[in-house]
Order: sequence, then C-alpha cells, then structure tokens
Amino acid sequence: MKLRFEGDVETLLKGIEELRESFGFSFGEDGWPVKVTQRLGSPVSVKCGLEGAEIEYDQKIHFFRGFGLLLENLQKGETVFSITEEPQFDTIGPMFDVSQGNAVMNVDCIKNIIRRMAVMGLNMLMMYCEDSYVVKEQPYFGYMRGRYTEEELRICDEYADLFGIEMIPCIQTLAHLIDVLKWKVYDDIKEDYESLLVDCDKTYLFLEDLIRAASRPFKTKKIHIGMDEAWKLGLGNYLKLHGLTPLEEIMRIHLSRVMEIVRRLGLEPMMWSDMFMKATPHDDYFAVDNPIPEHTKENMPADVSLVYWDYYHFEQEFYEKFIDKHRVLGEPVFAGGIWTWTGFGANWEITWRSMNPALMACKKKGVRNIIATIWGDNGTECNVYANLLGLSLFAEHAYSYEVSDEKIKSRFEFCTGGNFEDFYQMRYLDEIPGCKPDNLEQVNASKYLMWQDILTGLFDKNIEGLPLNSHYAKLAEQFRQAAERNGEYGGLFRYNYHVSNVLSIKAEAGLQITKAYRENDRAALEFFADELLPELAKRVRSLRKVHMENWFAMDKALGWDVMDMRYGSLLIRIESAQDELKAYLDGKLQRMEELEEERLYYNGQEGLISYANHYGRIVSPSRIAPEA
Repeated sequence: MKLRFEGDVETLLKGIEELRESFGFSFGEDGWPVKVTQRLGSPVSVKCGLEGAEIEYDQKIHFFRGFGLLLENLQKGETVFSITEEPQFDTIGPMFDVSQGNAVMNVDCIKNIIRRMAVMGLNMLMMYCEDSYVVKEQPYFGYMRGRYTEEELRICDEYADLFGIEMIPCIQTLAHLIDVLKWKVYDDIKEDYESLLVDCDKTYLFLEDLIRAASRPFKTKKIHIGMDEAWKLGLGNYLKLHGLTPLEEIMRIHLSRVMEIVRRLGLEPMMWSDMFMKATPHDDYFAVDNPIPEHTKENMPADVSLVYWDYYHFEQEFYEKFIDKHRVLGEPVFAGGIWTWTGFGANWEITWRSMNPALMACKKKGVRNIIATIWGDNGTECNVYANLLGLSLFAEHAYSYEVSDEKIKSRFEFCTGGNFEDFYQMRYLDEIPGCKPDNLEQVNASKYLMWQDILTGLFDKNIEGLPLNSHYAKLAEQFRQAAERNGEYGGLFRYNYHVSNVLSIKAEAGLQITKAYRENDRAALEFFADELLPELAKRVRSLRKVHMENWFAMDKALGWDVMDMRYGSLLIRIESAQDELKAYLDGKLQRMEELEEERLYYNGQEGLISYANHYGRIVSPSRIAPEA
C-alpha cells in the first residue's frame, strides 16, 4: 500500500517513517492521497472515499491514532468510511516497573512498545525506576543492577516525541529503596532498610542528585516523585534522633523539603496518594468514608498532584466516591493496573473487571490523566509484550465513552499483530482447576507450582486431587500452536509453551512421589528417579534457554542473574531428589525425611493460594537470606 500525504505533515513524517515496516505501507508521490489537517480542538476524524482519505486531528498523538484507524480499515478492504472519535483524557499511558522485578527493558524494546502505543493513541509513558537509572554523583545507586544511562533515556524520549508521546520520569524519593539502602555508604541517610531518613540535610543533597539525573533526559517538566507505602516511617533512626513523632508531621516535613528541590528545578510533581489519604497509619487506604484530616488539607501543597492508585475494586460507584475523596486535596491523577505482575500468567479477568468500571468512573467524574501501572513484582516472569492486551483496553476507553470487547479485540490485533484469543489464553496459566470462576481471588498457581521444591512442596496439600498435569498439558499444546501464528510474539508463546510443558509434569510430581514413598511403591519410585525427574530437568533446561533468549531480546543483561539462580536451584533440587530416591532404593538411605513430614495447608489456608508472590516464601520454609 503506497500513500501520499498532503497538508500538515511536516512534524509527522519521521514518525510515519518509523511505522512503515511494522504496518506494511510505503509513501511517495504516486501514492494514494491522504490529506492531513491539524485543527485546534478537533476530534480524531478519519474519512475515506474512492478519491483518497482525510485525517483531522488536534494533537500529534491523535494523528497517529487516526492513521492507525485508516490503515486498519483499508487492510480490512473497506474503501468508503467515516470515523470520528472524541478523546476522553488529556494524558493516558503505561508505567512499566523496571526495578522491582529486575527486568530493565532495553531501548529497542521500549521503541517497539512506543510504536504500538502510537497507533493505539496512548500519549504518555513512564519507566518506574527505584534505582534503574545512572546518577553520576552516586556510584552505588543501582550498582550492578540494570539501569539506564542519561543518553539512553534521552534517545527514548526523543523517539516517543516523534509520535506525540510524553515520557515522564517516575522515581522514589522516600521508601521502596531497599536495593539502594543495602549499601553501607548510605547508612547516614537511612531511616530503615527501605526508607530515607527525613529532615537530614544529607538526604536532600542525595535526593537532589536523583531528581536532577531523573529529569534531565526528558523534555517534560513533569515528574513522579513516588513517596508511597512508607509504613515504618518514624520508627527507625528518626525515632532515635527526634523521639516519637506523628507520621503526618514527618510526611509534612519531608514533602516540604522535596518540594523545595522540585520547585527550584522548575518541575511539576505528582506523587502516590496513600500516605495522605489515611487519618492514622493503621487505617485502610481504601476506607472511602473516613474523612481526610484537616491538618492534611492544610499541609498539602497546591502544586503537587496526588495519584490515586487502585486495581482492586469492581464497582464503578467505589471509584467515583474515592475520586471525590481525593478532590478534597486537589485534582487527582488515576492509576489503574494491568494484572501481569503475579507470575508467569496474566489475570485478564481482574484487569477487565476492575479497569472497565474504573475508567468509566474517571470519564464520568472528569478525571483527565490516567496511568496504566504494570508492576514487575519479584521476578517479572510474565513477558512484557503480554501487556499490550491490557493497553488496548485503556486505549479504547481513551477514545470512546462506551467501549465494546469487539472493538478492543479488533484494535489490539491491528495495533500489535497479535491474536487476541491466544493472548487471552495466558489467564489459564493461573486460572486452573479448583479456581473460582474468573480467578478474581488472584490465584497465581503458575509461580508457586514452578518454584516450590520437589520434595518439600509447601503448596502440595492445597492442590491435592486437582488434575493439574492434564490442565497444563492441554495449555502447552495451545501455546505451541499460538507460537506459530503470532509473528514477532512467537517467543512469548514459546516461553508460555515451555512453562506449561514443565508444569504438566511438575505440578503434581511432589504429591506423586510422596504417595509412592508412603505406599512403598518401589516401581513407581524407580520410574520417578530414572524417567520422570530426568525428563523434568530436561524440560526446565529448555524453559530456561527460551526465557533467557526472550530476556536478552527485551531487557538489559543485569538482572538475569536472579532468574539463573532460580532455575539453577530448581535443577539442582531435581538432581538431589533423584540422588535421594536412588540412594533410598539402593538401601544406602534408610528413609527420606522430607517425604515423611506431614503436608500442611499453606499458612493454614485450604484451597488454592492467592497472591503467593514472594520467591523466598515459595521455595523453602527455611531462611534463604535476610529480608532486611
């Protein structure tokens, strides 16, 4: 398909050029005419007739949304059509966590995501960085972890700008700094193992280094300064220095001093709202009817925006009430979530059930700025490109008051080239037999069944009687076929295939081995030692290889070491199980103590376990490493 652009296209051509390969078009003087008009306040308007097409737009991102709609309909064989869309928000886009799960997306991966965002019409992008960026004055900040140089961030920012996408730095300036504060060089600015010491002059010199480094690569003046979940604030070194002080007073002092820095640098901050939405430290953040204390209203600066984060509720009315509660302190930004952070799978049902009412509430209440958080908790095992499905949900809400699943499906498949149904199947990595419908309880079975020990499986009691091997065997075949029809996402589905292929024999292996041992079924034990466990080790090695290939295609190398350690531990424990079984069968070992221990429900909870997302509490009941 050859196109010829006419009109207001000078600032768009470089972005259009970047889309050619992904979307299969070219342009030249003998191409089919596309008239482009930029008009202030215009909706996204795309008209197509036998003589050519017209696109009217207001902001640059709206052109690329409209251009995507044009290409999509032309590829479907449509030649005469008219589409008008009204943007619902000022800014909307993803926040990728590149710190907590060790996976730091590389520049090429970010650029690919940006191209997909452009035709979706998403115009904002954050990389959530606790210590994932270089601060020259602080060599131990992010030391030996994946981190972006200033030049890499500038390259990404300039690339995003080609499409009208605003990149906004997103950092932490109080808590969530466990990977920084573990170094002794920071002992003098440390409140506890993850929080900074408030009202210490050295703390604010340190923070100014961070804020300057984080903001310098970007064109925008906006910055997200974090400051959430500092639950132990005032109970560590601050207590020793100043005595017992109300949490709200400590927060007032800290925010005031951080605001001095951002104002001096001419920045426009936003921050998570949870530390200011609670009457006492013990209150529930989501206690919608608890009034905001008067001192909070008095102390909240007018030039900082609060970010209301919520991925947990399924009723539009709740979101509306909580938006109203936030507005007591100013106009909020809303941060929803794409549920891909609990393991290998993606919980699309929670994503759809929570974000549809959330985004409808934002539209009804006039919230203008939206973030789609994509956390990477404890491993980022889910392939980052899976999130494109969730981003399609946010994108369609951004251009229509009412949204249909049919529209989301068609737009997703055009904007990404992926198959909607195949991506949606990722839910079944965790939505397994024994789950309640749609897995709204956040069961993340794929993670704990993968990493739990073969001889001391802490979750074995919870899965007794469930046909998990057959479930994962069926899923493996579905992913094998999906890998062949999803183009550039073949690696994603090969990875899911290997995850399922491992679990199709590992999920029930611990129960099977324990049963055979207790029944003195020596033939079964010989089968496990000589056939099943060697086959399991072979499948784990294949999974690790594909996972590593995907990681190095998408992410920086630093951070992979953690996954190698997990796979290495899994493989050596499989080998140990073989060795113990053979020693027992040969009479060299009188008993296998691990298999004689009574299996208990995990944490005393019957049924499938929800949100078991901490590797150290999955793999062993023993202390692996101190958490602080």
